[in-house]
Amino acid sequence: MKIEQNNGKLNVPDHPTIAYIPGDGVGVDIFFAAQRVFDAAVKIVFDGQNKIEWKKLFAGQEAFEKMGDYLPEKTLQAIDDALVTIKGPLMTPVGEGFRSINVALRQKLDLYACVRPVEYFSGISSPLKNPERVNMTIFRENTEDIYAGIEFASGTKEAQKVISFLSDELKVSQIRFPEHSAIGIKPVSTDGTKRLVRAAFDHAVSTDKKRVTFVHKGNIMKFTEGGFRKWAYEVASEYPTFTALDFQKIKAAQGISAAQQAKAEALEAGKIFVDDVIADNFLQQILIRPEQFEVIATLNLNGDYISDALAAEVGGIGIAPGANINFKTGHAIFEATHGTAPDIAGKNLANPSSLILSGVMMFEYLGWTKVAQVIKSALAQTILEQHLTQDLGGNLSTSEFANALIEKISHV
Repeated sequence: MKIEQNNGKLNVPDHPTIAYIPGDGVGVDIFFAAQRVFDAAVKIVFDGQNKIEWKKLFAGQEAFEKMGDYLPEKTLQAIDDALVTIKGPLMTPVGEGFRSINVALRQKLDLYACVRPVEYFSGISSPLKNPERVNMTIFRENTEDIYAGIEFASGTKEAQKVISFLSDELKVSQIRFPEHSAIGIKPVSTDGTKRLVRAAFDHAVSTDKKRVTFVHKGNIMKFTEGGFRKWAYEVASEYPTFTALDFQKIKAAQGISAAQQAKAEALEAGKIFVDDVIADNFLQQILIRPEQFEVIATLNLNGDYISDALAAEVGGIGIAPGANINFKTGHAIFEATHGTAPDIAGKNLANPSSLILSGVMMFEYLGWTKVAQVIKSALAQTILEQHLTQDLGGNLSTSEFANALIEKISHV
């Protein structure tokens, strides 16, 4: 049965239809392992009363071989109709078509929020001394910034036309080598920023988080990333918050002790502390003091760097989940965040944890929170007992790892 969105709320039937794309490379290996885990958890939690109706869609290499198109219009329409989709990793066509199937999906469906929770599971090797201090969720704007894809190659008439306009009409003189420059455009809007930041605040409120941080490079890019910072603080005023700007005002007028007391009282009253950090400093702070951050709102490129850096801190991108969501329309695609790893494709060696944890996010999104909890608990216990795939230092195959999780789930 179809999942529907009414008045900003998902209506999920007992037998919801969820679209899936297995993916390329190791995608097939990890998807069907994860699917078995999902079905087992749903069956246990609902005592067989609820069940997912899986609907396969085609994208990537399989779609190209069958339909001559990496992202068929039929697939886009089916995703649009299904609302909720989960997928494995997809390859990026080289030298033809769009730059990335994943980026194309986000753009075409306006999936403006890339949501990436990052936390540590005991038993996984990490380069940090205290990886358990890492527990934050990144909200990365998905449709603007340089990922909008507005760029022109060096030496083309399009690049020269843009450069001439900048030079002649706007009197721009900072392009060092105008005859040989490629040109990219970085759009950042009020609307795009505010809907992303509202999603971050809504998450903070619903999960009882106490801190939201805006990450940007507004000290250099005054009107794009600086605009993001400005508009983000405007959104903060819509929520019960105590901001870094409030703190600085009190500090200037009454001193540091008064500011610290005001902040403590605000948090005690249930308000959220809001601050902003320059992107390069933030990448340093998540190594030194990651525990101080909880919910992050940032632009597209910054979010790309930050997500992978944080994943490395807790053991690698192989256990990092992700989702691309439009909270207004209800459309959501949950996905493995790693690549297709063609060197081990079909060998039953890949780690399905990224996709499984993305499934946890999917069940939370559907409101099936008990299913999400059961899967996450089984994963945490399996890892703690050192039943690991080879990339994490163990010797289990993809299917054996799934079997271990299903065994845990069956004893809930």
